[in-house]
Amino acid sequence: MADLGDALLSTWIALTRLAGPVGTVIVGARRRRGKEDPARSAERLGHPSATRPEGPLVWVHAVSVGEAMAAMPVIDRLTAEGRSVLVTTVTTTSAALVGHRLRPGLVHQFAPLDLAGPVDRFLAHWRPDLAVFVESEIWPVTIGRLADHGIPLVVANARLSPRSFRGWQRAAPAARAVFRRMSLVLAQTDDDGARFSRLGASQVATFGNIKFDAGLPDVGIADLDALKNGIGERPTVLAASTHPGEDEVVLTAFLKLREKRPETLLVIVPRHPVRGGDIALLSEAAGLATRRRGIGELPDGATEVYVADTLGELGAFFQLADAVLMGGTFVDGIGGHNLIEPARLGAAVISGPHFSNWLDIYHAFIDAGGLRIVRSPDELADAALGLIGDPALRKAQAAAGERVVSGSAGAVARTIEAITPLIGRSSGGGPC
Repeated sequence: MADLGDALLSTWIALTRLAGPVGTVIVGARRRRGKEDPARSAERLGHPSATRPEGPLVWVHAVSVGEAMAAMPVIDRLTAEGRSVLVTTVTTTSAALVGHRLRPGLVHQFAPLDLAGPVDRFLAHWRPDLAVFVESEIWPVTIGRLADHGIPLVVANARLSPRSFRGWQRAAPAARAVFRRMSLVLAQTDDDGARFSRLGASQVATFGNIKFDAGLPDVGIADLDALKNGIGERPTVLAASTHPGEDEVVLTAFLKLREKRPETLLVIVPRHPVRGGDIALLSEAAGLATRRRGIGELPDGATEVYVADTLGELGAFFQLADAVLMGGTFVDGIGGHNLIEPARLGAAVISGPHFSNWLDIYHAFIDAGGLRIVRSPDELADAALGLIGDPALRKAQAAAGERVVSGSAGAVARTIEAITPLIGRSSGGGPC
């Protein structure tokens, strides 16, 4: 079966090599939909826009904002040790996030499409000594070509959902060919590790979640004092990282909440800032006085909803809020977002029932009393009212969340210790 899997993988790589024009079409279509940076879209086809640093190079791939944030503590440790790191992402928002943190020794590029042509061009230029893919990034062509060039691959902070596991099981021979080419899998949980092992990964260890080791999110924004003055002494509810369909739920709950606490301010921070205008229209249609940060507006005493459609400022709003409603959990299909950041900043968090991508972390918060789960706009309004009206409850819930975070740290140090011996172990430093 292993031979069959190898043949299937080799055939697939060869087919993608023949499909070169498809990559151009894909990138062009994504660019027209605003999903690619027009000035840098050639990077998606493997054409570099930067020079390779001298010496050993660690390639860290993190597909989007969540993975990029998870990877930053590891990246920070590597660059602090004087190592050069190439970070690749796919989404423009994650690229902006990494771009804000560029420094000597750190280079950002958009990841190549998982087609042989773009991957080969990418590897020929960058010649990484080690590849580190974060969480659940499994690209068959890229993994195959890394193995062909003798470049070790580590899947760090690795997770594999039961649904993804079942999907890979349906193509078991090909899955084994891909997963056994992973040099090392550092799983978040024992269950994740078992799923990787059953699919063919041979070197698997459970290291915990590196997101628990992240430093405090940046809360330094230029107009923080003006923002505080605009909010004043009003109770503030933050809807963080919302997705389409969730803003309606939040606004419905907020209208109910205002029946008892009409002075309350709602701040909505969409996961993708480009949605700010649409959210403002929804809010205004509900009869709420609305302002948008993305066009330079600050809240004032008459503002009822403030749409913070900017990037990199969420930490400040976590600190300013009396209650945080965690987006990605109020509609199915997203799977939740990171609870660790608001917990580190002392926020009391409310979540919807959909958090399949974060089951272990969310349940740890629930068990500790650091998270309230709601299932309807009415429950959401009642939970938010409870937090803004009871400072002792708010403080106790926030403290429980902070205890979960502080008690779960250490994965970054374990990860650095595990990957360091692999740096420079590739055959000839990668392809020529």
